Amino acid sequence: MADTVVNAQSSPEVEQPWAELGLKEGEYAQIREILDRRPTSCELAMYSVMWSEHCSYKSSKVHLRKFAVLGDQTPTGRLLAGIGENAGVIDVGDGWAVTFKIESHNHPSYVEPHQGAATGVGGIVRDILAMGARPIGVMDPLRFGPLDAPDTARVLPGVVSGVGSYGNCLGLPNVGGEVVFDPSYLGNPLVNALCVGKLRHEDLHLAHATGAGNAVILYGAATGGDGIGGASILASETFDDTKPSKRPSVQVGDPFMEKLLIECTLELFAAGVVNGIQDFGAAGISCATSELAAAGDGGMHVELDRVPLRDSSLSPEEILMSESQERMMAVVEPDHVERFLEICRKWDVQATVVGEVTGTGRLVIDWHGETVVDVDPRTVAHEGPVYERPYARPQWQDGVQARDVTALARPGTDEELGRTVLALAGSPNLCDKSWVTDQYDRYVRGNSVLAQPEDAGVLRIDEDSQLGVALATDCNARFTLLDPRAGAKLALAEAYRNVSVTGAQPVAVSDCLNFGSPEDPDVMWQFVEAVEGLVEGCAELGTPVTGGNVSLYNQTGDTPILPTPTVAVLGVLDDVTRRVPMGFCGEGESVWLLGTTRDELAGSAWAQVAHDHLGGLPPSLDLQHEIRLSRLLQRASRQGLLSSAHDLSDGGLSQALVECCLRRGHGVSVRLEGDPFVQLFSESTGRVLVSLPGDRDDQLRELAGQHEIPLTRLGATTAAGEDAVLEVVDRFRLPLAELRATWEAPIPAALGVG
Repeated sequence: MADTVVNAQSSPEVEQPWAELGLKEGEYAQIREILDRRPTSCELAMYSVMWSEHCSYKSSKVHLRKFAVLGDQTPTGRLLAGIGENAGVIDVGDGWAVTFKIESHNHPSYVEPHQGAATGVGGIVRDILAMGARPIGVMDPLRFGPLDAPDTARVLPGVVSGVGSYGNCLGLPNVGGEVVFDPSYLGNPLVNALCVGKLRHEDLHLAHATGAGNAVILYGAATGGDGIGGASILASETFDDTKPSKRPSVQVGDPFMEKLLIECTLELFAAGVVNGIQDFGAAGISCATSELAAAGDGGMHVELDRVPLRDSSLSPEEILMSESQERMMAVVEPDHVERFLEICRKWDVQATVVGEVTGTGRLVIDWHGETVVDVDPRTVAHEGPVYERPYARPQWQDGVQARDVTALARPGTDEELGRTVLALAGSPNLCDKSWVTDQYDRYVRGNSVLAQPEDAGVLRIDEDSQLGVALATDCNARFTLLDPRAGAKLALAEAYRNVSVTGAQPVAVSDCLNFGSPEDPDVMWQFVEAVEGLVEGCAELGTPVTGGNVSLYNQTGDTPILPTPTVAVLGVLDDVTRRVPMGFCGEGESVWLLGTTRDELAGSAWAQVAHDHLGGLPPSLDLQHEIRLSRLLQRASRQGLLSSAHDLSDGGLSQALVECCLRRGHGVSVRLEGDPFVQLFSESTGRVLVSLPGDRDDQLRELAGQHEIPLTRLGATTAAGEDAVLEVVDRFRLPLAELRATWEAPIPAALGVG
């Protein structure tokens, strides 16, 4: 076999540049052992991108396998597709299914913020499309360095414009996400992107190449030089300012081409001419061909010189590694090829037969009549190196947890309490994010029922019914630094609660695990603890992890980001007309707190804003309480009991009251029992602020009793208008006009806009 394979660029006597492609010496030796010969330069290119951390999960897969124990726990149906597919698929009833997934595009978004973020959205949309689904919405949890840092002024606007322009051009509502600032993300922003799609059960498609003689068709955009080794290699090492610029590695997106690709693909599915399909993400053709072939029952032969190019000077190695966007690969029966091409012509989508499925079990790629790749596709796609990286609890962890938050000076007067409420409302992480969200179209297509700044986004599935889904993404990375296992559970619980406050039943999870270098035992310990925390939490809540993403090497030099396991929870609403919004809706309504407040300030927004303090242990968590609270909120939704509901998280009751008042301009008057500081600023979990007509208080008391949820009446909403106030009786009164001005100012002021 070795005699039939030629090196496309290098003579056999010249050592391959494996190190420049990100391979370790041992990995190169493993490739030579697999092939029983020196790899060609094309094979080396293919192995290097597919064995990168970003594509192969070589440092994380031994731990990700723990998610398999969760199985199918979905309470409203069955798991139709899970981990290992392009995205998880959940049966939501009435013959409908939804597919959703969250991924990262972090490093490219630092190098080139607009294109990095835009192509992150495009990539996750194609993952959803490849399952046979119509994409119906996106979300984007974003994290940046300090708001006042000069580089944030470069990265943030570019990322936001990339997210907004790409999603808006696709006609996809952006219904939620997060915007968080922290020094650890300076130089390492996190751009996580989620997409959700809908499909009928019978329309589910999976990525596999079967049936010898079936055609392999590449369709969509032509292949260019952008993104060569981009997400795959760029996201598989730490940044180092001494290295050459990686700017050429960032992909360039074309949302209008993607829109055509979506509509074309959905018509191809409807015509029944697709046997298998794979989107082009990280690793480009290397990924699509090896994964399709590895998941099939045969092999594949590809003529690489048939690939349409935007740049005729590209070498075969570059064609294999290019991550040019808006491309798909399909497996099509010979009798359906002409119909496939006809549909592509209708949508002005370029389509080319580049090969066929074989029965050899090999992936063979030719370039102008010469074989440049001849490999077992499983060794490329699935059987790469697996590392059990060393990990250990950091020596500094005890010191972090020993930093006593109770020793910090607390507001001593009522006036100081009021000023603290204002200070939190005007802090970067709690201030108004509408400068960001107003650049996203949140209601295009008309099926957005709730959208940011709500606790969760809610989308109607079908125009002819009231069936819907709710989605929330959350993570408090400060909590995760204090205790990674507990922090991951807290992120899960918050997203679960945010879905629940809308009235939806949480059913499934996708996660995006953002951490520093896996070669650092401290970071690896954080990662392992977070994974095990999610496994434990999902098992108790009954919410399986259906898929997701791991993003490692998020650090510059020796400084990793805060461990950030972003959790997305999907919930199902039988009737979206019963969804519960956040924010006080009228005057004279009762305001209640569900849950118990304890003196838990470690890692809190108050500790950060007032003292720049991070230490101690994060809040305690009772997942059985979260389940009971969720069931109460679901029943309250079905009964049409609540006018509003808002999860308490960052900033505690203080920030919840501010946001509920400012949402629609209604004031509130509340009376706090016990220590008003703890009541206002504690971040105890499992709490929800609700409002409802006063004549229905007894129904809420009855529900709380049935579900064993502590219930405290705080006060009542007051009039809207110029004189509206947030009042804590016998403590302070804050005019909403002053609150709003403080809350809205930080981001426009920092960016010099508006």
